[in-house]
Amino acid sequence: MKILGNKLISECTEYDFKQELERKKISHWLKSVSAYANTEGGALYYGVDNDGTVTGLSNPQSDADFISQKINAHLDPVPDWTLTPGEDEQGHKVLEVLINPGQFTPYYLVLDGSRQAYVRSGNESVVASSRELLNLVLKGSNRSWDALPSRETIKKHSFKMLAHEYHERTLQPWDEKYPESWGLVLEDGTLTNGGLLFSDNCEVYQSRVFCTRWNGLTKTDAINDAEYSGNLLYLLQMMRGFIKSNTAKRWFKLPDYRLNFPEYADRAILECCVNHLIHRDMTEVGSEVHVDIYDDRIEFYSPGGMFDGTRIQDRDILKVPSKRRNPIIADVFTQLDYMEKRGSGFRKITELTSELRLFTEDRMPIFESDASSFFTTVYSVLYGRNEEDFQHIIDKESNENDGPESTIPKTPKNTNPKGEKTNPKTSQKTTPKAISKSPGRPLGKTAQTILDMLSEDPYLKREDLMAKLDLTLAGVKYHLANLQKEKYLLRIEGRKSGRWKVLIKK
Repeated sequence: MKILGNKLISECTEYDFKQELERKKISHWLKSVSAYANTEGGALYYGVDNDGTVTGLSNPQSDADFISQKINAHLDPVPDWTLTPGEDEQGHKVLEVLINPGQFTPYYLVLDGSRQAYVRSGNESVVASSRELLNLVLKGSNRSWDALPSRETIKKHSFKMLAHEYHERTLQPWDEKYPESWGLVLEDGTLTNGGLLFSDNCEVYQSRVFCTRWNGLTKTDAINDAEYSGNLLYLLQMMRGFIKSNTAKRWFKLPDYRLNFPEYADRAILECCVNHLIHRDMTEVGSEVHVDIYDDRIEFYSPGGMFDGTRIQDRDILKVPSKRRNPIIADVFTQLDYMEKRGSGFRKITELTSELRLFTEDRMPIFESDASSFFTTVYSVLYGRNEEDFQHIIDKESNENDGPESTIPKTPKNTNPKGEKTNPKTSQKTTPKAISKSPGRPLGKTAQTILDMLSEDPYLKREDLMAKLDLTLAGVKYHLANLQKEKYLLRIEGRKSGRWKVLIKK
């Protein structure tokens, strides 16, 4: 609590100013005590008007005793709270009632024969819904919905899709012990709710995604729509496929290669899909994840607001800590290298989008939430652009492709000179020809494909290119080295954490 002059400055994100203590209608402020304890904490300030001006209390000691008595008598369990007096330069007395976020939720207000738990919704304290109450019970017992046992056993289910995805993304062999060590299966063979969501024949009703491509900028006529249900990996695959088939690319023909202008950053779209699948509130049975594609944007919706009860639009997205509603689901996606544990999804979505050519600040992604919903809006960088915009980028960047040289990997010894994958028995080539060409001759198919892929996702790893192009590691290194040498491609910020930039050559 800080008082500057006669103005009080709250150091809490959630707070209420009150000129005086309500002694006859104690439920008005005790609701806030319950709601603050059930969410992220907050403070009540007495002797302060709505705009933060200190007006003072006539008998602060009596008010302090009354507050203490009522909180201890009517909150069950009693939350962790402190009461601190203060005064301004004129000697006006104020009281700060600071309620810390509780660990033993739900905190009930017991009054007039009723027992209710409250949560914050905007700047109000409202009765927790049955779904919110369930989540508070789980939080208070230090459990999550995805860790609860289901009614299914491993005898009726399998994880073939999960095993295949793990091998494809990590290039490591699958171990049959993983489902149990990841919390998908309990010792007695019972699947957890999280395990059921990753099983091949997932039967969780709320595990659904509705995708729609709308004609124009509003929900008027649908051009294309689809409904998907099944395990989370299948839903992720279907979401990405629907988005890819219903969004645009712009190609620009240069003398000897084709330059790709993506409408959206592929990795940013992946982050959006993963975030909304992982963090959705699975206790809300009557709702599902929605993807709505318009001419100028994609909107993602999932049931369940921020897990800590705050609103994302009130937070600095670069400083939002990782608090996971479904830790088992999140851990599996981390094992599959779809996400990081550091909670950097919001930052990655904004950064990846801002790296696109033709990006402007008005196309910055937007994140919004309330008590029961979370929305992500990603804007098209191509919408409304004309030929002059594209030509401006071509002219500008074609004169800037002589940047710092990156380290060009050497082609390993004892490999095909073009790095092509061969069959040791037949010596037949399994990839198209490499980049080598004479002046004015178009790039080879493999080299052009690599440029296309890195235009859409500049963070692709060599292993990703190997899998997508059916090349050996030596083959990938060979093509990347030549593309860098001929100044079609530039590596920025190192091999592990850096990215690729497709250069413009006129």
